Amino acid sequence: MSFYRFGPNDLFYNRIEAYPEVSFHIYDRRIIYNNRGITVGKKVTNVTTTSSLDLGYIPSGTFLSLYELNVDRPSGQTIYPFITKEGSLTSFRTVSLNSFNSDFVYGDRITSSYPLSASISSDYISTAGRAKITALRNRLNSYQNLSYAYAYSSSFGDKSTQTLRLISIPSIFYGSSIKKGSVSLKFYVSGTVVGELKDDKRNGELKQVASSSDGATVTPSGSVAGVVLYNEGFIILTGSWPLSPHTENYLCPDDSTADQPRWTHFGHTGSIESTSGCSYINLPSSSYSMIFSGTNYIPTVTMMAHAPKGELNHSNNPTFIKYGNTMNYSASAGAKQFVESYNNPIANVVSSSLSGTNASFEKTTFINQVGIYDENKNLIAIAKMANPIRKRENDDYTFKLKLDF
Repeated sequence: MSFYRFGPNDLFYNRIEAYPEVSFHIYDRRIIYNNRGITVGKKVTNVTTTSSLDLGYIPSGTFLSLYELNVDRPSGQTIYPFITKEGSLTSFRTVSLNSFNSDFVYGDRITSSYPLSASISSDYISTAGRAKITALRNRLNSYQNLSYAYAYSSSFGDKSTQTLRLISIPSIFYGSSIKKGSVSLKFYVSGTVVGELKDDKRNGELKQVASSSDGATVTPSGSVAGVVLYNEGFIILTGSWPLSPHTENYLCPDDSTADQPRWTHFGHTGSIESTSGCSYINLPSSSYSMIFSGTNYIPTVTMMAHAPKGELNHSNNPTFIKYGNTMNYSASAGAKQFVESYNNPIANVVSSSLSGTNASFEKTTFINQVGIYDENKNLIAIAKMANPIRKRENDDYTFKLKLDF
């Protein structure tokens, strides 16, 4: 096996910008991520997203596991992180300083748990519980150069008092940011689209694609119903106009008055809202979809691996020796010397164009893979050929390899 060092012009570092599409379909307290179905495991009913009743390790709904650990392991045999309490005083963020000092002595093992999971959340904010919106005030105002609809308080409304819907999207779903112009929200009633929002102007404004009406009031297309915070992963919906004559109990079930579908009700699954004490209810007619593209930056390195002329012309493969002969080795007089016999004939694989005639001997090898090593000669990657490449003494090859990390 021969080792070659990459030269200064053999390595090229680059970054790929990708836009993976993400979809969420919401109906009856269920959120389906990227049309993902049930994946039955050996130990759990659904590997991808299961409830505690199914002995799963990821909470029910549209949760993603950060490291995809413990996805199909039996109970009591799960992987977990741990830190030993020592002089460095390192610990997990979930362990308070008081607990670190009082509950553990030096040498104790502090454990945590996997998987670390995340999911989208949808909060209906009317009067109380406005801490999340208040925390976004500076970020909203910083986006005003894109549109005045971002302003915390303007002619479009005062977000400190108006009723709105806040959809929070963890970065694990979109990467670095949400791609501008890719957001689409659809409101369905009995399977029919009653309203759709898009940010087709790429300025963060979510505008209604077509006009909507409840039979009495008509809202024209182009009406701004909310904004998208692309870098932070938030969608704020403020559109309060009715989209259809249909009525359903989108509000707290303790309120006997049903309401018409509005953008502020988008994503309401019938589960407990964070700002109210509502019980679970069913919304059999309403469903929603949210589609957008994320922005992921993937570092890549392109490597030029050279197979120079006149080199790489010998192989340790047993088939390199002529059939019927063995690899004869003999020990010489030296205590630390082991010499291969030079009388082993090499197989001639050069074919002749004439029948019954042997072609002149030419040393020939076949390259079927290229190994990449670090500075300590640890194998870190292998590039395999679809078909072995014939290498003769007068051949000079360059293999272009690309590695994502």
